[in-house]
Amino acid sequence: MAPMLLDTHAHLISDNWARYRAQPFTPDLPVPERPAYTMTKDELLLLMDRHGVSNACLVQRGHVYGYDNSCILDAAEEHPERLHPVVILDTQDPRSAAHYRDLVRARGVSGFRMAQSRPWILDTAWLSSPSAMEVWKACADLGTPMAVIVFDNQLPYVLPLIKLIAQQFPDLPIVLDHGAMPYGMSQYEVALREAAGEEVTMPPPPDYGLDGSVAIFADLPNIYYKITEIVFERTVKAGVEASALVRRMADMFGADRLVWGSDVGQSMLWDYARKVAMARDAARLLDASEMHAFLYDNAARIYGVGRAVAVSNAEQGI
Repeated sequence: MAPMLLDTHAHLISDNWARYRAQPFTPDLPVPERPAYTMTKDELLLLMDRHGVSNACLVQRGHVYGYDNSCILDAAEEHPERLHPVVILDTQDPRSAAHYRDLVRARGVSGFRMAQSRPWILDTAWLSSPSAMEVWKACADLGTPMAVIVFDNQLPYVLPLIKLIAQQFPDLPIVLDHGAMPYGMSQYEVALREAAGEEVTMPPPPDYGLDGSVAIFADLPNIYYKITEIVFERTVKAGVEASALVRRMADMFGADRLVWGSDVGQSMLWDYARKVAMARDAARLLDASEMHAFLYDNAARIYGVGRAVAVSNAEQGI
């Protein structure tokens, strides 16, 4: 029997537009348009049941709901044993650290995500201003992981900063969304580059651009790499085997530092069945222990979920 999966990167899009309204990150940005699809909690749970996914982290869909995390918080409260909210708050608001502490204690929030909504603004305040550092401290104090999304043009200066912060909080799990490497470049970023007249190409094997990016974290065991559909989109377009990239990362960092996330509700090039199939295929060069670590065990440890499922898997000899 195939091992159970834990999806660390699922986005919800409600079908109740009156209750969960679109919100821009800042007042100077336009109100986001309603997506042409939904991914409700019920739709997600049905897909998870069909495809062997026991648990999912509900990552705030910031480019739809901004800092209003109500959609994922309400969904997780209905299904706390399976759905685990990862919120986005304004790191420049000095109230956010205290607000996050309250959300963890009162509403079962499982993690924080730091995001810079506009990649063309090259700054680091969103990550390391005094108010942002208070959020890092809150996560460390509470034992909840921090996820960080880094755009491709930010890699050269943001990754060294993350390393400094990771050294400051050595017990805090820090999850790099989409791997924070060249193969983590989203379709949005590709479109921006191509609109500027650039040709977007990915670094070839055997390095895959790792040495010039995330290799700086090799000696930091609290840094984790999230492999998602965005990574698979880049490997498919580049004609690269995702399994070879994952094997390379496991050799560089250890398979116990890799997790999988579907990016459903955001990346919709493939349906959920294909996303899960690609995750399993990406793990095919790993041994059984490494495969379990990548697809389930690491995420369960980081987010503190799935103990009952892990016991069930052991009983079944999976």
